[in-house]
This record gives sequence, structure tokens and C-alpha cells, in this order.
Amino acid sequence: MVTRSTASGLLLALSFCSTSANVVKIPISKIPDDEMVEIHIQSGKDILSKQLAKNLRNSALATDIAIESDAEPENIVIRDFQNAQYFGNVKIGTPAQTFRVIFDTGSSNLWVPRKGCQNCGSKWIGRKEKFDPERSSSFVEDGKPFDIQYGSGPVEGTFGQDTLILADDIEIMDQKLGLIDDASGLGFAFTMGKFDGILGLGFNTISILGVETPMDNAFEQGVIEKNMFAFYLGDNEDGELTIGGVDESRYVGDFHMVDLLEATYWEIKLDNVKTGRSGATGGIVGDTTAIVDSGTSMITGPTRYISKLAQAVGARKTMTGQLVVDCDRVHKMPEITFQIDKKSYTFKGEDVVLQSGSMCILAFMPLELPKGGPEWILGDVFMRKYYTVFDIENKQVGFAELAH
Repeated sequence: MVTRSTASGLLLALSFCSTSANVVKIPISKIPDDEMVEIHIQSGKDILSKQLAKNLRNSALATDIAIESDAEPENIVIRDFQNAQYFGNVKIGTPAQTFRVIFDTGSSNLWVPRKGCQNCGSKWIGRKEKFDPERSSSFVEDGKPFDIQYGSGPVEGTFGQDTLILADDIEIMDQKLGLIDDASGLGFAFTMGKFDGILGLGFNTISILGVETPMDNAFEQGVIEKNMFAFYLGDNEDGELTIGGVDESRYVGDFHMVDLLEATYWEIKLDNVKTGRSGATGGIVGDTTAIVDSGTSMITGPTRYISKLAQAVGARKTMTGQLVVDCDRVHKMPEITFQIDKKSYTFKGEDVVLQSGSMCILAFMPLELPKGGPEWILGDVFMRKYYTVFDIENKQVGFAELAH
């Protein structure tokens, strides 16, 4: 069991650099909502949140990117995948090869498929871009195994090393990355997903073989001035990940900064979860913990609490396991409130529902994490409502109201 230090949140006004005219936007295709609903129906799982649960068990606890260079952040656009998955472009190698990656705070490694990868899509269905080491003059073969065990099976490959490029010209030298030779463990959700790989934004403590993360490498090499990043996740529109600072045009007021319980995943204390029907003396759960995770589409929690919450908001379970609500009653759903460090974060029905035609899925999913660790995952559904900053150096995560 990992011992957690006592943590308390701070309400701060952060003085970061504003985004300048040097912001770089990389366009990425937008995906319609109904595809994500279909993936959830067919696969019945969120592959990254399942992997996060697996990682936690194994460890026993356990876009747009904006990069600041010369104190001026640059932005890379991240695209919205059905209000449930966000991804953006990165480049690897010399000359550069481009990949769409999910920027995932629930992991700490970069990986993409290698040329010849098995179960990495086909020319006609689920096509993936694959890295070709022979085309890169800066590539160095490492050879150490890169293995991830997903709930549905393994993802296997080896480590390599090459130049990682974010935005148009932000170069991170000698970045170690996983090159996947077999992605069968990701199953249907990867095949139908609109991403090629993952770029982890967690801490080195959970990195496979302890390799340096892209963020730490960028900071140590002087590519970014501050070791932090912030997410703006668009609501059915393009979003933005800002690295090395924040984009002041995306939020109003002050950040509510909360100390992490562990510098592994982005884990914080969660005072309580309640609904409008819970009343002043009752709620869904109190005195628990959560991980803020950009790689998880939905909000997850223990089965008993998700069932209680679903009942409170009038959701029912389908034959395929999804929680659905009548679309014409979404606006009548009681509010759902998460209290973090004595501050309330409130969601209306339209904030927590994925709609495809006449089907409305409640964006909450039961997921059992190991005892003694965090119980909840606050995924993209949570982060879409609030501008979220991740401060690696000070081991804090913060939230601010979105600018409208």
C-alpha cells in the first residue's frame, strides 16, 4: 500500500503567461457523437479507464497542445471525438511522421504502432498510422520490452528513441517511446477509435521502466519554462491543450488549486458526490478520492454508487449495460455535484449525457478500482465543464470556470 500524504486544496489566483499571437493551431477532423455511442454499445468499456484500473491494481495503489517557449505558450488544437474522446497530432522522427494521439493524464508513456503492427487496423477499417524506424535518421533502437496488459489482452512492442515534435517546431530530443507490434489487447474500441497512440501526461513514478516522460524531458531540455499543462475540452467542438502555461482566454476568475494525494496519477480528495434529490443530509458518497484523467471518456465510480446515482437521476440500464435516460427528460434531471476541497462543481443533465439520435447515454460508468486507492475517475465529462490545469512541479491540479 502506498502511503498518502495529507493534502489540502488552495484557492489561488495564478499569474501565468497569456497566450500570444504565436499560438500554433493544428487542425484535426471532428467525429460525430453517434460513433462514440456505437463504440460504447459494441465494446461495453472505456479502454483507457480499464487500463487505468489495471495499472492501479498492478502498482497496489499503485488537441491542441500549447507549449511555452521563451515564456510564450503555443497551442495545438485537439479534436472532440463524440464528446467522449479527444486527440491531437504529434510528430516523431526525422523527417517527421505524424500521429494522432490521446493526451492521457492517466498514464506516463508515449506509444504508437510500428510498421507491420498486428491488429492495428486495416487499409479499409480502422486504419492507423504506423511508425517506420527506417525512415527516420534520428531513430535509435532500444530493444527493451514495452508491454501493457489491458482488460481484454496485451499490447506488446519494444522501446525506441527519437525526436518528438509538438506543434510545428517544439522539439523534444531523445524521447523514449513504445513501438507497438501487436495491439490485439485494445480490441474493437481501438479499431474504431480515431487515434493511433497515446501520449501520457502522468508522473515518472508510473512510467513503464521508469523512462522520462515527454513533459519532464521538455522541461529539462528547456523547451518549456514551466512544468505544467492545461486542458480546454470543447463541447462538440475543437479543444486545446496548453503546455508550459495556461491560455487566459479560456477561463474566468481564479483557479481552485488542490494538492495531490500522490504524485503518481493525478489523485485528489473528493469530499462528496450528491444529486439534487439527495437532500442536505444525504448523498451518493462522502469522504472518498478521485483521479482527474483526460484519458477516460466518462466519469467512473464504484458500482454501488453509480447504481445509486443512476437511480437518483432516473437512468436505467440497457441489455448492453449502458445507463440511459429519456432524451426528452434530460433537461429535467437533478443536478449532480462533486465537492472538492469544500468547493462544489455542479453538472446539469445536458452536461453528463451523450446523445445519438433518440438514445441518450448517462456518461457515468461503474468501475471497481483496487481497495485502498482512489474510487472515482473524473474523466473528460468533468474536464469539459471546467478549465483544468495540471502543475507537475507543485503537484497540484486546479479548476476554473470556462470563459463563454
